[in-house]
Amino acid sequence: MRIAMWSGPRNLSTAMMYAFGNRADFAIWDEPFYAPYLAITGTDHPMSDQIIATHEIDPNKVAMRFTDGIPHQKPHLYMKHMPHHMIDGIPLDWAETCVNIHLIRHPARVIASYGAKRETVTQHDIGFVAQATLFDKIGGLVIDSADIRRDPSAMLQKLCAAIDLPFDPAMLSWPAGSRADDGIWASHWYDAVHKSTGFAGDEGPLPILSGRDLDLLDDALPIYEKLAAHKI
Repeated sequence: MRIAMWSGPRNLSTAMMYAFGNRADFAIWDEPFYAPYLAITGTDHPMSDQIIATHEIDPNKVAMRFTDGIPHQKPHLYMKHMPHHMIDGIPLDWAETCVNIHLIRHPARVIASYGAKRETVTQHDIGFVAQATLFDKIGGLVIDSADIRRDPSAMLQKLCAAIDLPFDPAMLSWPAGSRADDGIWASHWYDAVHKSTGFAGDEGPLPILSGRDLDLLDDALPIYEKLAAHKI
């Protein structure tokens, strides 16, 4: 099985990657199209130069690796992807062979969390438009990070059942620290999850946004609600 987990940034995506990576039967791949996206667009992201220098930037070579076999001779592969990386020039046909899952999070939380890491935040950065477009194109399952945090065991069992994969309790916890399969960008983005040993609890009330952030929320919320209508 090859799972393509699609989500925007700041969306429990790394914790989900660690959950699947803690299973003995899964290899993981962290945002394989991030470096090609940066190389093609020239987008100014934290650590852009290091990402481009360290990771494969040819999107066709990246896509070919999906058919070359699963690393470490594992039976299954979990890929963490961001929909807004899938710009013109980056192939998507490989996704037809995958179990596609769309991980969503309320945009107020995404905007607040992303804004804590970057001074400038745009609608493109938070990825809701790209995720909805991708969902319309390839379909798949939808799961909400809030539901996972509220009851990780129940929701991961539900997700595994939906994709005909036996549930493994090892998904519920993992050792603190980085992973060998982390992208080089982990030092900037993954500090919180590196300190974790499992899923955090319910996040509580939504953050209060204002100004630019409130405008972003007004645009993203209907898209989130459209996707949320399909969640398992």
